[in-house]
Amino acid sequence: MRFSRAVIAAACVSLLTLSACSSGPDDSQNPAYQGAYLYGTDGNMANEFGAEFKEQPGLLNGMKGTLPLNEAEEAFLQGIKRINPGLKDRLYAGEAYDAVVISALAAQQAGSTEPAKIAKYINAVTVGGTICRSVKQCLTLAKSGKPISYRGMTVRYGFSEVGEPATTSYGTVHFGDGNALDNGKTEYLGTGNERDVTGQKLPTPVKNGTTDKPLTFGGLLPKTGALAYTTPPMDAGAKLAIEEINAAGGVLGKPVKWIEGDDGTSVPKAKATIESHHAAGVQVLIGPGASGVALATLPDAIKYGMVMFSPCNTSPDLTGFDDKGLYFRTAPSDLLQARALADVMLRDGLQRVAIVTHSDNYGKKLAEGVTKELVKAGVSEVDVQTYIYEITDDGSVKDQAELAKIANQILPTNPDGVLVIGYSESAGAIKALAAAGAKIRH
Repeated sequence: MRFSRAVIAAACVSLLTLSACSSGPDDSQNPAYQGAYLYGTDGNMANEFGAEFKEQPGLLNGMKGTLPLNEAEEAFLQGIKRINPGLKDRLYAGEAYDAVVISALAAQQAGSTEPAKIAKYINAVTVGGTICRSVKQCLTLAKSGKPISYRGMTVRYGFSEVGEPATTSYGTVHFGDGNALDNGKTEYLGTGNERDVTGQKLPTPVKNGTTDKPLTFGGLLPKTGALAYTTPPMDAGAKLAIEEINAAGGVLGKPVKWIEGDDGTSVPKAKATIESHHAAGVQVLIGPGASGVALATLPDAIKYGMVMFSPCNTSPDLTGFDDKGLYFRTAPSDLLQARALADVMLRDGLQRVAIVTHSDNYGKKLAEGVTKELVKAGVSEVDVQTYIYEITDDGSVKDQAELAKIANQILPTNPDGVLVIGYSESAGAIKALAAAGAKIRH
């Protein structure tokens, strides 16, 4: 459905007005043009991202975007705040919590802490049994040998055969004053298909299993690099799960362990951490952060026979990866985020869209997915233009001048919407737009 420019002009949201000296279209010949909506994605719609704009107060006011998000229970929110009192976001906190809990339940039902055996039960504990919602309730059932269907912070239906959520919920979040998210404007959108839940034959749970080797998790989260600002909520979610599992008696009669680890938003750093975790006896890796890092390091995890369970990888390329049955994620594929984001954009009546993305697999694949969804809905393919800037191994921008060049290419095209996909470095793309003549209207 398309909306008239008059409707766009009257929309009760902030707009991005673009103006620059160029040889592009003359705005005086197009008086209906009012500017462009500004959008982001799960990589940058966070309060910690807003902190990148300390010297530009209010610049993000009106920017909106999508990220996997459920309406969290108050007890969970209080729990992660207790773990980290300074927490500013909950981005992927629930997914990290669920990744740890599901792995623990799988080990309990497998009667083993061997990674290959744990992996065979991961899908199984989300489908086909008694629905359970708390760690204590689920572990009690698992220890008795009963099949379970875990329903946690983000897993609300079950996993597909490839080890990822069949359905999910996205939040449409908005930046308000002070470059901070306005939680009062958050909306929730369900997506996915319940029919995609795995139909594979489920393994039989082991009753009252024991082990000589405790279940040990290795953090593989981006404590440093371009995704470092996303780690605090994931770290808090994972540690809250560890705490609750041990309070419920642990797994196979022993407390579970957590070993810190940094993926650095960098392939070399992530590889080194995986090697260190393997030497320490880690069976389950929680992470990594970036999809590109996961694609490059998953072969290492497979070589060492470790489960890699990410709370935030979203690239569609990971769905079909030959993972030997060892890779899982609680984060949904960006095929689902692309649909949710396109729906948000289409409701704003977009006809011309500029997409600015970094060169990582996550950015390029999500840009492709959004373009496909917009075109499917009737937006002309030539009116969706993608601009890609290069990033280095640690996720930083390779050439800042490239961002200024892209900004000056976008402005004369008079887009109705500008979508910025990236991590913390994508702040530079927004700043480049502003420096080139873009202005957020309130």
